[in-house]
Amino acid sequence: MMYLLVLGGLVFLLVGGEALVRGSVSVARKLNISELVIGLTLVGFGTSVPELVTSLQAVERDAVGIAVGNVIGSNIANIFLVLAIAALIAPIAVHPNAILRDGAVMIGATMLLCGLLWFDQFTRVGGFVLVGLLIAYLGFSLFADQTRGGPSAELHKAEGETVTAQYGLATGLLIAAVGLAGVVAGANMLVTGSVSLARSFGISETVIGLTIVAVGTSLPELATTIVAAYRRKADVAIGNIIGSNIFNILGILGITALIQPFSVRGDTSAAAMAGNQPVSMISGTDVGALVLAAVLLVLFALTGRKIARWEGGVLLLGYATYMGLTFDLIPQINLIPNV
Repeated sequence: MMYLLVLGGLVFLLVGGEALVRGSVSVARKLNISELVIGLTLVGFGTSVPELVTSLQAVERDAVGIAVGNVIGSNIANIFLVLAIAALIAPIAVHPNAILRDGAVMIGATMLLCGLLWFDQFTRVGGFVLVGLLIAYLGFSLFADQTRGGPSAELHKAEGETVTAQYGLATGLLIAAVGLAGVVAGANMLVTGSVSLARSFGISETVIGLTIVAVGTSLPELATTIVAAYRRKADVAIGNIIGSNIFNILGILGITALIQPFSVRGDTSAAAMAGNQPVSMISGTDVGALVLAAVLLVLFALTGRKIARWEGGVLLLGYATYMGLTFDLIPQINLIPNV
């Protein structure tokens, strides 16, 4: 039964997330909202809705490991898995100036997340700061892109144009509503099945969140990126991945902390306890993979003006290595102890 719940949840998240984005974009176009605004807001936020609903439901059920692991694992998978597959399909041409600003914001958000994990500050104040930074980023980006234009504005505009949705206003609203309902149902099934799966096999909920749940909630990005790669428009997918990673950190964790503050120092298992004090659910390996993925994306994109197939192979090797370390298939040296 738990396998059916996990599989069904993944299917509902994928289909519901796609319907939500298409319906929302169609409604926005009927309201004469520009493709620039659509690409910067609706596309980035829409592909992150599965992660948001999943994290909210997980925290509500006291499955914090799934909630936080979902976001961190999704950001890792977006780069090490999704972007890697796209680069292997076809080298991705990149205009450095198009991703310089958003790439810097992604790096900054990632480092901020590392600080919040270290000090365990997922309080309402922490959530307010994260959401406030997201609003500031969106506001500045919209102002800069609309007034100055340039490669970044063209990239965000292209992100909006990649969504093919031209429905009537009522139809668009209906599709978006059905999509949202599908995402909520899928998240409920996925969290329920994941918790049961973790308990049945004695695996921590965090590991399930970092792997199965994270990859599942990244399926919209994977589908979009593969299609873009085949159409030789994968540079747009890079912008979508960067935007999704920013939304995941500032938006999902921010909103989750605002609604239901949580602590990542909840691993009280005998193997994890150090000095009778609970340690972080997120290990140094997880944090290292998160930071390395973000840095490699920006480095590969800015240095060669393209992400070549061999670089896609490096990224995919990084994901395989991370999975091996996560499931103890590869011996690891604990250079950064859990906090």
